[in-house]
Amino acid sequence: MAAQADRQEEHLMGRVWTVRLDPYGRPSAGTVRLSCSRPACADQRLPGAAAGRKAAIDHVNAHLARIRAGGGPRGGARCSCRAAGCAWHVPDPSAGPRGGARPTAGAAQCGGPVVLTVYADRAGRLWRIAETCARCAAATAGCRVLDIAPSPARTAPVGADRAAGKPAAERESAGGAVGGGVATVFSDHGSSPAAGAPSSPAAGTPSSPATAAAPVPRARAASPGGAPRQAKRRGKIAQRIVPHDLEPDVLRVELIELGDAFRAYQQRPEPDLLLLAELHERKARAFRLWADVSGDGSLRHEAVRAEKAAQTTREMHANRVGGTATGDGTVVERLLTRQQAEHARAVLDHVAVHAPHPEAGVRLAVLMLTLRAARGGTGNITGQDLTGWLQGDAERVLRRLVADGWLCLPGTVEEVMASRPENPTAFTVPTLLPEQSRPFAFGKTTRSRISGWAQKAVGDRKLRKRKLGAATRLLALYTAAHARPDGCLGHLEDGGLRLDAVAAFTALPSDHIAEHAELLVTADWLAEAGTAQGVLRGRLTERVLPLGGLL
Repeated sequence: MAAQADRQEEHLMGRVWTVRLDPYGRPSAGTVRLSCSRPACADQRLPGAAAGRKAAIDHVNAHLARIRAGGGPRGGARCSCRAAGCAWHVPDPSAGPRGGARPTAGAAQCGGPVVLTVYADRAGRLWRIAETCARCAAATAGCRVLDIAPSPARTAPVGADRAAGKPAAERESAGGAVGGGVATVFSDHGSSPAAGAPSSPAAGTPSSPATAAAPVPRARAASPGGAPRQAKRRGKIAQRIVPHDLEPDVLRVELIELGDAFRAYQQRPEPDLLLLAELHERKARAFRLWADVSGDGSLRHEAVRAEKAAQTTREMHANRVGGTATGDGTVVERLLTRQQAEHARAVLDHVAVHAPHPEAGVRLAVLMLTLRAARGGTGNITGQDLTGWLQGDAERVLRRLVADGWLCLPGTVEEVMASRPENPTAFTVPTLLPEQSRPFAFGKTTRSRISGWAQKAVGDRKLRKRKLGAATRLLALYTAAHARPDGCLGHLEDGGLRLDAVAAFTALPSDHIAEHAELLVTADWLAEAGTAQGVLRGRLTERVLPLGGLL
């Protein structure tokens, strides 16, 4: 029986869980895949790196909760670091310039009790939970010890408490953070916080003492060149020296790591705007705390600048990618950015006020021509454009705009209707010429994007197939421009668009809007629609979501 127990103990290997974040799909979508080495854990698809890191931390903490519920680390387990060839170690700086090589599995000198550790790489792409010996944990950079296994010779936890020199209740308060309060143990910060450290902003929960008084060596700091440990006590960020005696210590470590992270980002071959925005947000939080500690007002000013930089960087990413996430995490490639959608709504409001006639056909033509001439008052048009917008009513509407003086043509209306794409007709809108007051403040790129967005909406194939009229197409445009990222209409507190505002733009009586909304439902433009209590409520279908106005 004793020999059988020895064989079982010999094969009791330390457990390892590895959680990874990897890019998924097209780079422009920004989607990431969260995977876990545990076969029972299914992969997850998440809309961005920030959401992926949060989900990864939650996943790690869920594993830690199960480990704690199962009794914590096992005292008889073999060191999983040694089983991996001690590839997780960093060079020991005390070994001098020749001590930089990692030890081989055969040469590793494991020792100390079995500990439960968590490691997170500084890029925020990999997390590892492992049962290792205390010596290997101390030799692994960024490794955080969460719990210590009792000696395998002792089965009662009271004995382990006596070995640590503490009462059971006191040990529970110091080392039991892995159990009931899993989320308070681990965050995305690489260094273990000291007792009473402030909460981690990335995890959203306060940090825990995490066995500060346990008889386990401290983790070795990352030192690529074998530099002495004292060289890591100072750092530099934003042209400022981080004082070596700055308190709390977790703030000093965070500032040093942030400075290193910004310098590492500058060496990247390709930009990662989401990562840069996260760095700016961390910098803003750290500098605000630094200002509170030191009383230096310039640090608070630097924190405000970092917050603005984070916001600007995220807007740059949104403009570059052109995609946003819906409520279920699906990334939709948008035709307009949020700012361009605001400009589009400004054009719709301008047309509702300045169209020469309230007729739906006239208003639709005015809108499309305004978008083409918004920058300089002039643009090009073909007969195919007009018939695509207004079907058989195009010539009559064009004559009416010319007769009212709103539109100027170099020739006759018949010549415009006969013009082809290879020979378009130039037109002028006098009220939009540069010498007049400028109603719009966007550039030519935004004008082109908004014009293309409106053309795609008005020329939608299902709207054309059902031969829906100008008023219904105006309603389609208005609903797309006033949709939230999830497709729901309106920015009222309970959702929806006021019928009087919809009627003012579409030139429809309020009691006729429900009829035209049903036409959009049959054309697969709206998934649902209702006009109860003077409000139009509905939701864009999935195929129309790219046209949504991102309210």
